[in-house]
Amino acid sequence: MICKIYQLKNIIALTVLISLVMVAEPVQAQSVTKTGTAAASFLRIPVGARGAALGGAVAATAKDATAMFWNPAGIAHVTNYTVLVDHASWLPGLNFTYVGAVLPFEPVGTLGLNITSLATDEMEITTVEDPEGTGGTFTAASIAIGLAYAKNLTDNFAIGANFKYINEKIWNSSASSFAFDIGTLYTTPFDGIRLGVNIANFGTPLQIRGDDLNIQVDLDPTVNGENQSVVGQIVTDSYETPLIMRVGLAWDAYADESNRLTFGADAINPNDNSNSVNFGAELAMLNEVIFLRGGYNELLLDDEEKGFTVGGGLHWQLQNGIGVQADYAYQEFQHLPSVNRFTFALQF
Repeated sequence: MICKIYQLKNIIALTVLISLVMVAEPVQAQSVTKTGTAAASFLRIPVGARGAALGGAVAATAKDATAMFWNPAGIAHVTNYTVLVDHASWLPGLNFTYVGAVLPFEPVGTLGLNITSLATDEMEITTVEDPEGTGGTFTAASIAIGLAYAKNLTDNFAIGANFKYINEKIWNSSASSFAFDIGTLYTTPFDGIRLGVNIANFGTPLQIRGDDLNIQVDLDPTVNGENQSVVGQIVTDSYETPLIMRVGLAWDAYADESNRLTFGADAINPNDNSNSVNFGAELAMLNEVIFLRGGYNELLLDDEEKGFTVGGGLHWQLQNGIGVQADYAYQEFQHLPSVNRFTFALQF
C-alpha cells in the first residue's frame, strides 16, 4: 500500500512537472508573441460538445469519435461502430462542422474517418475603385480529411495516429498540406487515474497559390511601346501548421454503481500561441446516462480570449441495441460572442 501511494505521488509529480515546463515562458521572450504565426488555425477549434464543455481538458478521457482530434489513441476504447456529427455557428459569419466515424476491428485495431470544415458566409467583393462592392461575392473555406488508426497494445496502454489532408481556400486561391497526429493513453495502476499525451498537426508548411495572385507587370516603366500584358504572380510566404502538444491527466475522484465524478487537466504547448492549461470536471449519473460538465480554458495565458465552459449530455440505449448520444456546450469568450455547441452520435 505504501509503495502504491509512493508511485502515485511520482506520477502526479511527473505530470505537474511536465505541465509547468510546458507552460513556463522564458523571461527573455516575454515581449515576443507567437500568436498568428501558423496557418490552418481552424485545426485548433475544439471538436465535440463534450470536449468544449470540459474546457478542452480531455486528452486523457476522450474515448469517442472526437478522440481523433483530442487524442487518437482514445478510439482504441470504442467498442461499437459510431457516427458523430458536431456543428456550431462558431463566430459571426463562420460555420464549423466535424463528422467522425469509428470502426472497431478487434484484434486488428480501430479505424476512424474524420472531416473537419470551417466555412464563411458569402461576402461581397470590394475594391479600391468599388469600396461599396462590385456586385460579386466570394467565400473562404478550410477543410481537413483524416484517417485514423489506434490499437490497445496492452490492457492499460493504447496508441493511435491520425493522418490528414488539409486545404484552405479563399476565392480562386488555396493552400494545401499533409499532417499527422499521434497520441498515447495510459491507464495507471491506480484506480481512476489516466494519462494522455498527444502531438497534433505535425506537417508540411502551407503556401497559398492561385489565380488571384496573378498581376500584370510592366517590366520597364521607362520604355514605351513594350508589351503591357506580361503576367506575373505574387509569391506568398509559407506558414507552419498549428503544431500542438497536449499532456493530460484525468482522475475519477468518485465512482459508485451508478455515478461518477471525473476531474481533468491538460497542459497545452502550441507553436502559434503562448502555453496554457485547461481544466474540466464531469459528473455522470444513472449509469452514464445523464452528464453535467464544466471547465475553464487557457488558464495562465496572458491574453486569454476564452473563459468558462458549461454543458451536459444524454446517452441512452434503445431496445434494438442502438445507442444515441446528444451533447451540448456553452463556450464563453472575452471579446467575441459566446458559442453554443451541439453534438449528436449514433452507436450500433
